[in-house]
Amino acid sequence: MKLDIKGLSALLAVCATLVIGAYVLGMSQGGKNSSADASGTVSLKFDAAKTTELPTNHTPVIPPQHAAGANKTKAAGDVRFSHFRVGNRNVKGMLADGDLVWVGTSGGMIRYELKTDNYKLFDVANGSLLSNGVFHLSKIDGNIFVGTYGGGLSVYNPAQNSWKNFNIPDGLADQFVYDVQKVANGDIWIATWSGVNQVIGGELNNPEKWVTYNIENTHGGLPNDWVYGLEEGKNGEMWFATEKGLARLQDGQWQNWQHEQGLGASFELVKDDIKFSRDPAQASRHHAQQKEEQGLSRVNVAYNPNYIVSLTVDHAGQVWAGTWGGGLARFDGKQWKNYSSHDGLPSNHVFMLHTDKAGTVWAGTSHGLVKILENDQFQVITRQEGLFADNVFSMANASDGSMWVGSFGGIARLKNI
Repeated sequence: MKLDIKGLSALLAVCATLVIGAYVLGMSQGGKNSSADASGTVSLKFDAAKTTELPTNHTPVIPPQHAAGANKTKAAGDVRFSHFRVGNRNVKGMLADGDLVWVGTSGGMIRYELKTDNYKLFDVANGSLLSNGVFHLSKIDGNIFVGTYGGGLSVYNPAQNSWKNFNIPDGLADQFVYDVQKVANGDIWIATWSGVNQVIGGELNNPEKWVTYNIENTHGGLPNDWVYGLEEGKNGEMWFATEKGLARLQDGQWQNWQHEQGLGASFELVKDDIKFSRDPAQASRHHAQQKEEQGLSRVNVAYNPNYIVSLTVDHAGQVWAGTWGGGLARFDGKQWKNYSSHDGLPSNHVFMLHTDKAGTVWAGTSHGLVKILENDQFQVITRQEGLFADNVFSMANASDGSMWVGSFGGIARLKNI
């Protein structure tokens, strides 16, 4: 089943590279080769004739301090935002790197220079990537690691302006790469849709250093081969987000947790609050089979509490898991605590989790960005406060103090949030 849907996805990804698209970055402060629209947003255009405008249902672009219900004690200009448009594409990956911000979209990767407003597109057409669909961006040993949708792992060396691609013949478990991380002992871990790779010592060019873990060779310790995220824990253990729960590898031993052990809010609690209408099980035989195997075949809405699509470990070592309809779950290694719309989340679909340098955990949902405060309180940020769109897939904290938030169609650059 899995090969069928992935094969179709790869075909669609290849077809997408043949479509001539417009890559549009807009920002309210202005820049070279720019023009202003009625909203006051300035667009930087690759192809002015094919500019993708804001969605028709987009809220007016006005400073948040002037919006209804805004905090009137803030001085005018305290909260600022600008929008960067990327056309009819998702922004799934984001990386802040000094004076650069790297943006991964479903149409390639963009390098944006904070000081000059210049940008460069890397995609299949210019020979950079093997697939334009970008899931993940990270910087390891001075290189930019790009996890792609059907094109494997692409590694960019900025100093030499060169690319190297790694795929199944090199030891990669699958051509769909969702996450990459280098851990304290020097190993590089790679999350794919056919298990997880460990590259011992980070020696990517040595095939003997590549190890693959999957359901079969871990005897179910990794409960599902579709791995959407990975994180190193506070004590050196590795955590994995899969489509069938959370897994941990510690001292050579595997353990995993599902809804039965406390992961995710119950269907009875959230069934009336499922706002996100897309149920993967209705579009994919693989996802339908997963729900059936997990006893959820009668649930015909977008709900699967075992389906973890985002993962982070906070500075205290607690694991945060974002689920598909089951809300946000926190695990301290022994006990789970779940948060749903009943606790103040704007949505029970959590697409993105991010821990910033200060230790604050952020959650991107289908209906806004959430800053997790002390005492289980949430600050919700939506289009009303400056987001480009309410579906949040990625974010990064830039060196100039701004926060970049990726959505469908574009990015919001926020300050003083």
